[in-house]
Amino acid sequence: MLKNLVNCLFLVSLALAGFMSCERTPDPVPEANKGIAADRPGVLHLTSEELARTVIEVAPVARGQVLVPREFSATVQSNENELAEVTTLIRGRVVKVHVDVGQDVKKDTLLAMLHSTDLGVAEGAYLKAVARLHEAELAHERARDLHEHKAVSLAELQRREAEMKTARAEARETQNRLELLGVPRQEIERLNREHTIKADMPLRAPFDGRVIMRNITRGEVVETNQKFFTVADLSEVWVVGNVPEKDVQYIRKEQQVDVIVSAYPHAIFPGTITYISDVIDAATRTMRLRVTVPNPDRLLKPEMFATVRVYAVPTPDALTVPLAAVQNGPAGKILFVRKEANEFEVRTVKLGSEQGEVVTVLEGVSAGEQVVTKGSFVLKSEMERHKIEPAL
Repeated sequence: MLKNLVNCLFLVSLALAGFMSCERTPDPVPEANKGIAADRPGVLHLTSEELARTVIEVAPVARGQVLVPREFSATVQSNENELAEVTTLIRGRVVKVHVDVGQDVKKDTLLAMLHSTDLGVAEGAYLKAVARLHEAELAHERARDLHEHKAVSLAELQRREAEMKTARAEARETQNRLELLGVPRQEIERLNREHTIKADMPLRAPFDGRVIMRNITRGEVVETNQKFFTVADLSEVWVVGNVPEKDVQYIRKEQQVDVIVSAYPHAIFPGTITYISDVIDAATRTMRLRVTVPNPDRLLKPEMFATVRVYAVPTPDALTVPLAAVQNGPAGKILFVRKEANEFEVRTVKLGSEQGEVVTVLEGVSAGEQVVTKGSFVLKSEMERHKIEPAL
């Protein structure tokens, strides 16, 4: 009997101990260990400690007029008004080449020297014609003196005069031939002064520019149909593109535009529309466009891919936010809107066009709301870690 009573008391003690352990309140989690948590759906809450450790900067959603851009693909080309192909009008052999591709040259810089047998023949014919002219002029002068003294007849004087005029025409013809062959006037003056045939044909730069093509080698025999050098003034280039038919209404001559090239994605080169085609391409349904762009630093190279940005009709009352505030969310672009000092609402937004460092917002926020710029990536990481869904 006594033994049964002891066992009952032992079981009662165990039951009381279990009941007291179930009723014990768990120890509170220290505030510093909570981190970032969600108070309600779509909202992040920062503790004071986390807020002190996270750099957060905000900017208001702005409302105002925004220019709407239109962009067209294009390529950089040399300004054809400042482009020259250096050729020759006479067959010859290359004696020496003085410049190479990429070299800057001044007007009349010697590019190469040719030696031509045909030129030597033409120079020889010119010297003979000049000698005959000199002889005819002297004969005419003597005949005129003799006629004045009644020593020769008028017919003889007229014959000498006719011979002089014929010789003068032949000399002029041979000189014109030299000029048509590209012989400079300085070389003709040297022939008159020295009476010596050199048969050398210099190739000179037509203007200040850069040699962008060379197709000549020392010792080769060249023909009149060859192109030896291409000299271009690249201080100003053309950007040629195609405008879709639906955007023709936004294009006008002398319009100021921006040019962006793939080589310098963050640089903007201002230009002016200097040519608009009068016809639409039947196959592509596009209109040809030419933009003249200053290129003082020679950053733009022919054949570079480019984009022409034209600003069309401005959009009034558009909402804009800094690009730094936009993050990629699970269902599109998101922004973090500051509700209180330590609360941030995650919003899914619909964006429009970018304008430099800002972007237009079509849906998702209202004017005046404060969006997080610096620190938005940190908030995005915490949002993903806590699996918080953005608010619509």
